[in-house]
Amino acid sequence: MNMEQIFNITPSRRQYEWQRLEFYGFIHFGINTMTNREWGLGHEDLSLFNPEKLDAAEWAKVFKTAGMKAMILTCKHHDGFCLWPSRYSQHTVAQTPWKNGRGDLVKDLAEACHQQGLKFGVYLSPWDRTEGSYGEGRKYDDFYVNQLTELLTNYGEIGCVWLDGANGEGLNGKKQYYDWDRYYETIHRLQPQCVISVCGPDIRWVGNEAGHTRKEEWSVVPKLLQDAEKVAEKSQQADNGQFSRSLNSMEEDLGSREVMADYRGEWVWYPAEVNTSIRPGWFYHEEEDSKVRSDRELFDIYLNAVGGNATFLLNVPPDKEGVIVQQDQEVLTRLGSRITQLQNNFLVQNVTLTASSSKHQPESMNELTNGRLEGYWQPAEDDREPWIQVILPETIELNTVILQEQILQGQRVEAFEVWTADHREWSRIAEGTVIGYKKIVSVPHMRADRVKIVFKKFRGFPTLAHINLVKLED
Repeated sequence: MNMEQIFNITPSRRQYEWQRLEFYGFIHFGINTMTNREWGLGHEDLSLFNPEKLDAAEWAKVFKTAGMKAMILTCKHHDGFCLWPSRYSQHTVAQTPWKNGRGDLVKDLAEACHQQGLKFGVYLSPWDRTEGSYGEGRKYDDFYVNQLTELLTNYGEIGCVWLDGANGEGLNGKKQYYDWDRYYETIHRLQPQCVISVCGPDIRWVGNEAGHTRKEEWSVVPKLLQDAEKVAEKSQQADNGQFSRSLNSMEEDLGSREVMADYRGEWVWYPAEVNTSIRPGWFYHEEEDSKVRSDRELFDIYLNAVGGNATFLLNVPPDKEGVIVQQDQEVLTRLGSRITQLQNNFLVQNVTLTASSSKHQPESMNELTNGRLEGYWQPAEDDREPWIQVILPETIELNTVILQEQILQGQRVEAFEVWTADHREWSRIAEGTVIGYKKIVSVPHMRADRVKIVFKKFRGFPTLAHINLVKLED
């Protein structure tokens, strides 16, 4: 595949709309919460499940306050316990004291998310340590698809099905080889606008659970990565505490020209998701109440993930009573305030935009500051070092520059520079490589009345859909 074919690879509409959410949450909650485990063994005592203070509406409010745009629930983890009354299992909330067996947490949370304007997603573990047909091939796939169908038909719009490749032995000592294509067909047929994450074709795992991001995160990567997490031998098969905090051995470089030169296969649009937990574990453990990550640490992860051409999935585990504990809520509230400051502190109002050249009408540049991302600027095809300049009506203070490509036209920028001036000569204050959906560039605190973005290297001619200048308060 030549360079022109690669830079013309673009996201599907569902990929694009999901990336625009930027930041969303995970809820790990279930029988493991009650047994103080990360991974259950299956067939747990269901009388333990009775979270009497659980309020799904409160969960949704906490997530929205934190700046999240969606929530994904672990509807069933590897232990096989279902947070909805599945017709295909006896190991469900219907067999617990909670709400006298008439509870349905999936329904409650789907409705709460809808009321708060949040997208709702589901996690359904492919590994079920309670189900007797696990390891029996088609018989288990039928069971799994039946449960998947329940989740995708009974709870309204589902924005995401989040799948991992967990694959251990069943009760009979056998492993199941999942029929992924059948799972995908079911999802796409029942929820056409739903993205399939990690073990799926739409959203890629960044490669670790520690919040680490690459210096260059390309959304166009080798197609073989769509199968990277499906291989049973590579899946996580043990409750290893080091797994969630250490870095995966995936390659740091997935899409540069050097990788292109060595790879002869197909390329696809497959953007990255950064996932980590607010605590060391994914389920709640009281002993970790003193180990909650700070809002400053989480905001740094946000800046590197959302500001590094990825999305950010943050796990927040409720306690045994079904409550997001006070420590976590306080951190999330402060995190939300930081994100709001980043999104609302616009310094590029009433500015003049000029450029080295423009392929479209000059008026198209005026759309770069409205945040709607529909329009975009692109230089003339003979412009070999294009630039775009923001002329401010007065000198401002800034420490952050936000850039966004129009990724519906592909990911093109490979290197850029940021220059500023304050009634004096220009100074280069930052340089970067990829931009993609969004690049958040931290720069030294300064005063400026002009800012210029110079595109130094690109695949095809670059686009710019949005530019913003921000002064962040620590």
